[in-house]
Amino acid sequence: MGRKSRVKKERRIQKEKDNARMIVQAEKFEEAIIEESTDEQLDRILNILGVKSEEDAEVSQKTIQYYYQFLSNTIEMPCLVTGIEDMGCFSWEEYYTFGPGDEREYEQKRKDNPSFRDEYKLISFNKQYDEESGILVDVERVTDKKKFTLTLSDLKAVNKRSKNHQLLDDYSVWFVNYAW
Repeated sequence: MGRKSRVKKERRIQKEKDNARMIVQAEKFEEAIIEESTDEQLDRILNILGVKSEEDAEVSQKTIQYYYQFLSNTIEMPCLVTGIEDMGCFSWEEYYTFGPGDEREYEQKRKDNPSFRDEYKLISFNKQYDEESGILVDVERVTDKKKFTLTLSDLKAVNKRSKNHQLLDDYSVWFVNYAW
């Protein structure tokens, strides 16, 4: 092997090592961000519930009541929301989005049923809430003004930069992870 070939090979090997090192550093950075944001989110949730530990954050009538009072007083109106996914209060859609459901039938059912793809104006917090469903909210679909009552844990704020987005995300994470 000639000197030029050897130098090229050494440069290529060094470049591969540098790339691998950068990938590892990027992965560590992402892990740190996720860990930090998870810790911050948990701190916010514990603070809202007025508890010190995760064990005390379990979904119960009492903790839902705290979250209800906090969110109903803190969410800034108007608040546009949409569904997180085709589960929960939107579970009827799964048959059409992942299953064998007919597209025309799906579009017809969407006229009468709430869809995770629609946008809604949050009208009010429903006074009924429980450990199974969590907080319920009354919403109005933007496109046709049809009203529905939906589970808050299945909704997210449309404006990702708003304070409401973080508040609703924290609530959904809490409700999904701490319901036993």
